[in-house]
Amino acid sequence: MPANSFSLLSTEPSSSGVVTLIWNELCAEAVAAVEIDSAVTRSMNSAVLYHASFAQALAHRIALKLASPELDQDELLALICQTFLNEPGILAKAAADLVAVKERDPSNSETLTPFLYFKGFLALQGQRIAHWMWNNGRVHLARHIQSRISEVFGVDIHPAAQMGKGIMLDHGSGLVIGETAVVEDNVSILQNVTLGGTGKETGDRHPKIRQGALIGAGAKILGNIEIGIGAKVGAGSVVVTPVADYTSVVGVPARPVGSTHATMPGLTMDQTLYEPEYII
Repeated sequence: MPANSFSLLSTEPSSSGVVTLIWNELCAEAVAAVEIDSAVTRSMNSAVLYHASFAQALAHRIALKLASPELDQDELLALICQTFLNEPGILAKAAADLVAVKERDPSNSETLTPFLYFKGFLALQGQRIAHWMWNNGRVHLARHIQSRISEVFGVDIHPAAQMGKGIMLDHGSGLVIGETAVVEDNVSILQNVTLGGTGKETGDRHPKIRQGALIGAGAKILGNIEIGIGAKVGAGSVVVTPVADYTSVVGVPARPVGSTHATMPGLTMDQTLYEPEYII
């Protein structure tokens, strides 16, 4: 690793206030964890407290998780550091993702827990790095990172997929997102979801998930179709036609249920579908 690539991140490259807030929370929660249980001292020091910035801590965490004999931790860390220095906006998106998990996941009230352990969060940050590499001509490195994310976390997001900020990939297991998919800001997606194509067609062939949508567990959304702003897709549904804004759909094939709503379920995590027999 170039001697200064990691040290350059000691000064936070992102000017986002959310990054500063998240970093302060991570440090405070890591200190509190050590005070409660000294057995976690080494892990908290390694993951958070020995670092000078959110950028350093996140780069270290991803490199630790995705290292392999083919691309060891130091080599991968250098690549991640270079990516953050070239595109500090990735850090602001990662911080927004942590806020999303803290606010939306009823099983978690911390910033530290998803940063350390939640595979949906960690997989998404790895994809952000692979996406930058894909767009800058480093296709095989991007493919390598995609493969490692799939192996380690059970999440397969193509490096070319466009992912917004404030995204929660709840559990993450079994998630597949295709090459030309778009997932906008403030979307929540549960486990075993597929945003896929419909066959061997080429070109723009994957779904577009608009802001504030909520995609239930096991849903399959296929083809170049739009899932509208604030839409809900029920668990196990197969969606092959567009879903209008603020509309709930369920079934195989999916059909609208109930009346339209005026909220962003991707933020509220309201999983009711406005008909008593259905729930996401």
